[in-house]
Amino acid sequence: MSQKNPSSLPSFISDALAYSLDMTRQNLTSLDNFPELAKDGKWLCSDDGFWTGGHWTGLLWLAYAHTGDSTIEHAARKWTRRLTPRQHDTTTHDLGFLFELSFLLGHKLTGDSSFKASAIQAARTLALRFNPKGKFFQAWGPLNGTPSERGRAIIDTMMNLDLLFWTTQETGEKKFAEMAITQAHTVLQRHVRSDWSTSHVTDFDPDTGEFIQQETAQGLSATSCWSRGQAWAVYGFAKCYRETGNATFLDAAHHLAEYCLHRLPPDRVPYWDYDSPFIPDDVRDSSAASILASASLLLATLDTANADCWHTEAMAMLESLWNSYGSRGTNEPCILLHGTRSKPEDSMDHGLIYGDYYFVEALTRLTKPELRL
Repeated sequence: MSQKNPSSLPSFISDALAYSLDMTRQNLTSLDNFPELAKDGKWLCSDDGFWTGGHWTGLLWLAYAHTGDSTIEHAARKWTRRLTPRQHDTTTHDLGFLFELSFLLGHKLTGDSSFKASAIQAARTLALRFNPKGKFFQAWGPLNGTPSERGRAIIDTMMNLDLLFWTTQETGEKKFAEMAITQAHTVLQRHVRSDWSTSHVTDFDPDTGEFIQQETAQGLSATSCWSRGQAWAVYGFAKCYRETGNATFLDAAHHLAEYCLHRLPPDRVPYWDYDSPFIPDDVRDSSAASILASASLLLATLDTANADCWHTEAMAMLESLWNSYGSRGTNEPCILLHGTRSKPEDSMDHGLIYGDYYFVEALTRLTKPELRL
């Protein structure tokens, strides 16, 4: 099995999609800046898109894909253009998040080649963050930052590699894909543990490339498994396999996903960290579930021997999110409740724009598999 027939999907899928599209339309009428976190009936926003601007533009592009509404297409183009200055942003690794879900998704859905140039430039800017000695992408901070900034890598970067693969395909310059592949191997070696859990952070000596330690920024500890980071890893390795055909990456995605499935609670929505000592009385992260659901549906198209398992688990996560974590009946502007941005920073139990995006992306994988998201 590679895909289920959209006509055979359970009714909650169409209900969830209709609600999500309605919420996206409502937000479109009220937002002046890029949303990130929803709480107390309003979005916390940024004017430059932070690292999450692509998730809002991505929701608009997916809404256009489902509706064909020219008004939504116009809005998606407008919000995408607002991210254009970020193509030169040398302070972050998150250019994949920003440009894949705006410029590249816009190009995929409209065929408009004018979207390409900014995405290619964003990849060139991202490439400046690659440390050839340590074989990793610097996560945060300026290129000339402190040694601790220049030597820090995070699991989230797995989600920024697709931009590099696309740029190699588009330009013929192999260095972008080579950097992406090297980063993926470094994650396997330095972030992924023997039990297939992951660390959020790894620290290197930026000048020698020497590995120093595993650490965390948003997880419980250096030795725990932060649930959203684990979901990023599943998703990122699945895409690496799709782009390279390297079975090592498919094997990694398979085992990383299995780790999640063995540790999910009965309702299939993870706690913010799989190793929290306060389970079952701790906060969940609905965004980790929506990312993992979308990643599992992607994995179902790649790991065909286990496709039914991945599809079944993804459906269970999506149904739980819809039934128990949706914002229906509240005044919250998000689609999903009970996300955890960062418990160490006391930012938890709220809506998250990326949780919403990957929820709708998963629904779109089911209803429009031809888009090959």
